[in-house]
Amino acid sequence: MMSGFELYSSVSHEVAAGVISRYSTSFGAAVTLLEEPVRSRVRDIYAMVRVADEVVDGAAPLPAATLRALLDDYEQAVLTACERGFSTDLVVHAFAQTARECEIGPDLIAPFFASMRADLEPETHDVTTLADYVYGSAEVVGLMCLKAFLVEHPHPQAWERLSPGARRLGAAFQKVNFLRDLAADENELGRHYLPGTNAQHLNEESKKALIADIYADLDAADRVISKLPSSSRVAVRAAYLLFRELTAALEATPAEEIARRRIRVSDPRKAALVAQAYIDERVKPRWRRLQATSRRARS
Repeated sequence: MMSGFELYSSVSHEVAAGVISRYSTSFGAAVTLLEEPVRSRVRDIYAMVRVADEVVDGAAPLPAATLRALLDDYEQAVLTACERGFSTDLVVHAFAQTARECEIGPDLIAPFFASMRADLEPETHDVTTLADYVYGSAEVVGLMCLKAFLVEHPHPQAWERLSPGARRLGAAFQKVNFLRDLAADENELGRHYLPGTNAQHLNEESKKALIADIYADLDAADRVISKLPSSSRVAVRAAYLLFRELTAALEATPAEEIARRRIRVSDPRKAALVAQAYIDERVKPRWRRLQATSRRARS
């Protein structure tokens, strides 16, 4: 029989799972490919991140100063819950449980909230401020997920070997979103993420430069996916393939069209990419092992 704390924690994880199922079809589908307990931990991370996103993106029609205070309070609630191991906010409680289990600390949490805070005071980024923003808004989330992947598979060199790839994959995802959401970010939220580029003046040259940067990040991430624990490999491969497909679609779309509409991948194509991820990370490795065993038996 569950204790009161265990029941409360179980409910909190269910609430976190509900957040991702309602807010993200693509990422949510990839997360279902994770094995437990990794799946629940990543859902907990996403839920906390999503709530902060909703604060800065204006889910509540409140003045910027009020939103800033809400975000500050939320960050403090997250940090306090990580210390205490309990929160009256179910999403915060779920995240705190995962953070304590996976050793996700202020070194990753604080940069995330710093980037969220930057969205409340929109500015035209330069190369330096954009790098800082991408680190806090995306790369540290990749590192949080990597912590969740590795907690059941401790290895002295695993973090050093895999964390650069986790950062590059998070950066690629964010840059894809910058490009596909260019018009909405500028017109609806007043944000200008890409230095020297805006929706009215996006041209093929600037688009190609960003696409090349995204491909470089994706290629760097690709080199470490096969080194992840088996419990997370298929899901990460699926997310990687989806964003590579989005990048290819953006590359093939004229710049002026990107500035007018949001490019997406069709649901049938998403399903095919998930199947491809399973083949790449489950079927092909097994087939190679069978071939190697067969060769040894014949020799």
